[in-house]
Amino acid sequence: MPTELLMQNLISPITLAFLLGVVATLLKSDLEIPEPVLKIFAIYLLFSIGLQGGQELATVTMADIAAGLGVTIILILVLPAIAFILARTVIGLDIRNAAGVAALYGSVSSVTFAVAQNFAKEMGSEMAGYVTALVALLELGILVALFYGRWALARIEKVSGGLGALLRETLRGRGILLLGGGLLIGWAVGEQNFKRIEPFFVDLFRGVLVLFMLEMGMAAARQFADFAKVGWRMAAFAIAVPILNGTLASLLATLVGLPLGSAFVLGAVAASASYIDAPAAVRATFPEANPGIYLTSSLGLTFPFMMVIGIPLIYKITVFWQGLLAVA
Repeated sequence: MPTELLMQNLISPITLAFLLGVVATLLKSDLEIPEPVLKIFAIYLLFSIGLQGGQELATVTMADIAAGLGVTIILILVLPAIAFILARTVIGLDIRNAAGVAALYGSVSSVTFAVAQNFAKEMGSEMAGYVTALVALLELGILVALFYGRWALARIEKVSGGLGALLRETLRGRGILLLGGGLLIGWAVGEQNFKRIEPFFVDLFRGVLVLFMLEMGMAAARQFADFAKVGWRMAAFAIAVPILNGTLASLLATLVGLPLGSAFVLGAVAASASYIDAPAAVRATFPEANPGIYLTSSLGLTFPFMMVIGIPLIYKITVFWQGLLAVA
């Protein structure tokens, strides 16, 4: 990976704000962003991403997104399976903890999506708007991961159902609701109506994202003390699995003909791990699972890795796939 590509990501306001948050926590600064404000930031970012994607989606047909939709369905089934199997066989976690890990790594990080979307734009390879819909669908990986856990438990002990209730709860989660709802609104309102809210939901987007990344840096640093609890195998998992997932997703997206920006963003999102919606679903379904394992690896390891190295690395991998396909 060229040094200039890594440096370009390191000196971006988004990454620097994240690193500032890490430093602030390590220095035991009294800097903090109130929880109600963070919720507003998260709502704004998710809804804004959905609205902008809906505007783009209004200009495409089902034929345009069919290929990407097929890749997304494959990823929803495969990514949680990869995480669950590796967590059980390589790390040696029990079924409940393995399902918790699979739920986070089989789902997506909305912040990583926003950063990857911005990175693609800065590289001159802006993604197609319909990718937002594909990202929203990828959150269904939470359900698939928990189903794998329930299915594995059912083979060794009697476990009651509740999958339908879990499905309803996940669909009511803010990630899918805001992304999906924003997508529908953006698609329905038309270009003229969208222009009335564009200054707020488009022009201010990057500024709010920078502030949100400051808090994410502080949150990640607070997990550093738990690194010893996850062990070196879990640490290796938190780095290797995102690279594997991102490589696989960007390859599939390239093979079905998605352009560079769209294939890259889909790959970067597949390489991410959820730390907002998925943990809540895991706690509700497998309360015995240890958040010191799945949340530390996701927020303390994978998220910083993706912000500093992972996103530009997946971009470079996607460029390689695109070039290889062009030659073939």
